[in-house]
Formats: sequence, structure tokens, C-alpha cells
Amino acid sequence: MGDERSKKEKGASQSDPLGLHHSDHLGLVLVSKPLEGNNYGQWNHAMRIALSAKNKIGFINGTIKKPEDNDDTFQTWERCNHMVLSWILNSVDSNIAGSIIYIESANDVCNDLKGRFSQGNDSRIFEIRQEITELRQGHQSASIYYTKMKPLWDELYSYHDPITCTCDGFKGLVEREEKE
Repeated sequence: MGDERSKKEKGASQSDPLGLHHSDHLGLVLVSKPLEGNNYGQWNHAMRIALSAKNKIGFINGTIKKPEDNDDTFQTWERCNHMVLSWILNSVDSNIAGSIIYIESANDVCNDLKGRFSQGNDSRIFEIRQEITELRQGHQSASIYYTKMKPLWDELYSYHDPITCTCDGFKGLVEREEKE
């Protein structure tokens, strides 16, 4: 019975967004390529995956709200928020880090970065389409060529809002896009 309770307590702490794992530390780098400005879409996606895996996505999407200063959970929230801020600072170029170092919440930092770097989506979409057009298989194997092409298509797709339509015309559009 005691073993069952300790397992449940362990599971509960791992699922608590205000909990920290013993491997979490301020110097942790969550993404392999830092934000340099022109790679915001890829960086943002990778960072969201990493923070979701650590059960901290709520700190950047605003679902984990800052409690009042006199709330019992304030210090725990602040500690986790600072941890997430540290992870973000570790995953951006030093010039970008200098421009966000004084922002107090992870959510505000992410909103600031989105406001600055997601504005260039149209130009990035153009660049991706140009790269796709210019990419040639040449003497490369089909798998190497596909490996270079797939991330371009995936990134391009990530810039488009999903279309919600259930009509037959939409099915044809999906099939056409798959063929492309």
C-alpha cells in the first residue's frame, strides 16, 4: 500500500506544471538550434515541443496564470517561471537574449518574440517556395533529395492556418496537395 501511494505521489508531481524534475536546471538548453531571428518558425515549434514535454507549455501560452503575491503558490509559480525564462534565454542568440532579459514572465517573452519575428512570415514563405523551386535532385539519391525537400514542405505547411471544411471539394484539394 505504501509503494502504491509513493507511485501516485510521484506521478502527481510529474504531472503538476508547477513541479520541477531533479534534472531541470537553469543551464538546460531545450532546443538544438538557437533562435537567430530568421528561424523563428522552427525555433518556436521546437521550443513548444520541449516545454510541452516538460509540462511547462502553460507558462508561455498564458494558461498558467501568475497568482497574486500573497497566494500560497506564488513562490512556486515564480520559481518555475524563472526556470522557463532561463531555458528561453539559453536557446536564443545572445543579441536577442539581451533584448528580453528584463521581461518578467515567460509568456510576455514569447509574445515579444512572436511580435518581432513572426512578422516576416510572408517573406519566409516566399523564400521557402523559392528554395523548393530551385532544389534539384541531380546525382543525389531519392532519399537524400526527399530529406532536403521534406522540411521545406513541412515548414511551409506550418505557416498556413488549417482549413476546416468537410465538403467534397476540400477532399479534392487535400488530394491535390498530397500529390504536389
